[in-house]
Amino acid sequence: MKKLTKEDISQEIFDLYDDYAHNKIERRQFIEKLSLFAIGSLTVPSLLSFMTPNYVDSITVKPDDPRLKSDYITYSSPKGGGSIKGLLSEPAEAKKKLPGIIVVHENRGLNPYIEDVGRRAALEGFITLAPDALTPLGGYPGNDDAGRELQKKRTREEMLEDFIAAYEYLKSHKDCNGYIGVVGFCFGGWIANMMAVKIPTLSAAVPYYGGQPTAEEAEKIKTPLLLQYAGLDTRVNEGWPAYETVLKKNKVEYTAYIYPGVNHGFHNNTTPRYDEAAATLSWTRTIDFFKEKLKKK
Repeated sequence: MKKLTKEDISQEIFDLYDDYAHNKIERRQFIEKLSLFAIGSLTVPSLLSFMTPNYVDSITVKPDDPRLKSDYITYSSPKGGGSIKGLLSEPAEAKKKLPGIIVVHENRGLNPYIEDVGRRAALEGFITLAPDALTPLGGYPGNDDAGRELQKKRTREEMLEDFIAAYEYLKSHKDCNGYIGVVGFCFGGWIANMMAVKIPTLSAAVPYYGGQPTAEEAEKIKTPLLLQYAGLDTRVNEGWPAYETVLKKNKVEYTAYIYPGVNHGFHNNTTPRYDEAAATLSWTRTIDFFKEKLKKK
């Protein structure tokens, strides 16, 4: 049987998966609608398998990479989930205090992709903390479908407090220079935006295809922003013009990129929504932005 490729998948299927991944339709509805596209070698099982994240073959920095010190820690989040687990990573041979980055997961907990992103960022010369907002519910359960179901049991406002607490933990860490940025994806993009709203001393924020704050919330932002959007992501992008209006009005430092022809989730290299060119360019821009902003003035 011919192996499926990204080119075999219509945009309607990607849009359908987006609805499913963001809890707009249940799994049963997703499979029912997917069956409409099952023709010939495109069977429902093959489509499901192709759209499901492949973590085994997609990790770019292994958990035991000798260039890193990377291990799980717990920190206190009194306004959020109480005690939160996170992956703390930093270069093994660091000789001085490092700038920090909070890495925020999507709407499914701290999965292997987000852990990998934390390690990737650490290799660039940062101390990174990737929290798991599912900790109070037992943590990331090992697959994304179950992770989404768990995350629906917490409010995003309470989870935001967990990531604000992560900022406070990293800021006072003995290996951190006190300059902290945040990068978040999807749900984590909204968290990144909201951390800019809530933390006046946050040095930089990079939301990837993240929902925007309200106009009233956006009025409070002082943090420099680098915003990464997917050209085909109409659901998230429709909120950008109003957000930009507030940022311009308040002279907030920001740069926004909309990558044409790519889907929501284009940075995630574990699914067929991944776009290598956009992911590579956006990540280079992200690291350059952090290197510029997370240093003593």
